[in-house]
Amino acid sequence: MAKYDRKADLPVSLARRYLEPGPIVLVSSSCRGKTNIMTMGWHTVMEFTPSLVGCVIAGGNHSFQMIRDSGECVINLPTTALTNKVVGIGNSTGSEIDKFKHFELTADPAEKVTAPLIRECHANFECRLSDDCLVDRYNFFIFEVVKAHVAPSPKHPETLHYTGDGVFMVSGKIISRRGRFRPEML
Repeated sequence: MAKYDRKADLPVSLARRYLEPGPIVLVSSSCRGKTNIMTMGWHTVMEFTPSLVGCVIAGGNHSFQMIRDSGECVINLPTTALTNKVVGIGNSTGSEIDKFKHFELTADPAEKVTAPLIRECHANFECRLSDDCLVDRYNFFIFEVVKAHVAPSPKHPETLHYTGDGVFMVSGKIISRRGRFRPEML
């Protein structure tokens, strides 16, 4: 039988280091002729069909009102090659700078929303606001992915996962259990 070490107490404020749901993403938005990009670490897949993604966007964030007003955004998946830009975007505000220009990122037109894609990202997910019932109370947006774009390779890119205090983990090795996988158990 495996031996397990006794666990130490952890301040609940640090639980996110172990529970962050997915990779860091860059959320691009557009409203009234202005664009912006924000770094986001909290999002979750909520449903497969339709493809729903839930995101928390802080009310004080410059992107909050742009996305609230337009009802659209693009969730862009950066790889580790963009780490410094991801941090820089997260540490600046679009109310003071044009983040596309400042961070030398390319805004490509989307097909189904007005918010731009970020060309340098591995994948782009065009989203429309599906349900805003939790926005006023929790800043929780529920988006439907209406169009998805992904680079053909690598199949499993190295992505960033935030653990707090300016520390990121990089996605690790791939473990397949396809022969044992039961989708109905999700």
